[in-house]
Amino acid sequence: MNNKEVNAILNKYKRDQSSIIAILQDIQEGERYLPRDVLEYVAQKLDISLSKIYYLSTFYQAFSLEPRGKHIINVCVGTACHVRGAAKLVDRLEGDLKISAGGTTADRTFSLESVNCLGACALGPVVVVDGEYFGQMGPEKIDDLLQKYQKKSRKKVKVSAKSTRTRQSKKVSAVKGTKKVKKGTKKRGR
Repeated sequence: MNNKEVNAILNKYKRDQSSIIAILQDIQEGERYLPRDVLEYVAQKLDISLSKIYYLSTFYQAFSLEPRGKHIINVCVGTACHVRGAAKLVDRLEGDLKISAGGTTADRTFSLESVNCLGACALGPVVVVDGEYFGQMGPEKIDDLLQKYQKKSRKKVKVSAKSTRTRQSKKVSAVKGTKKVKKGTKKRGR
């Protein structure tokens, strides 16, 4: 992110120090993490100490100081998912992506995270990619899941000239054999 882009974000919030969290969110949205040089620039322009910006950046889990992938994969390793084989999913994803949980692929396509609970215990084991829930996952379904998002990444590059509205209107098909749950829908456990 160059200084011109950062200045546009700062101006959007009228260079108000009290808007620092919103400013950091916009920077992270553009970069998928908070680069040190950008944080130093923001600190200088807003007359805020760099240590305060780092404090905020490390306090909130939504922020990352390390580069993250275009697609964030969260694997639930909570009790319900664990007893249904979540560890096998993490192992398979780590092997296929050649990264450990908490890491990002070299091409920055995927970041892999394990989380304690996603609140969809009845669907366990659960994998969430970019906010899209996939329940009753098994290691044999990982290839289809990864291919789906690799294709999405390639399509975004090819259709970048098309309008956002056109891209948003396309329906996304679920990975074969998984249960897809819309964000915000609740499923009751047994």
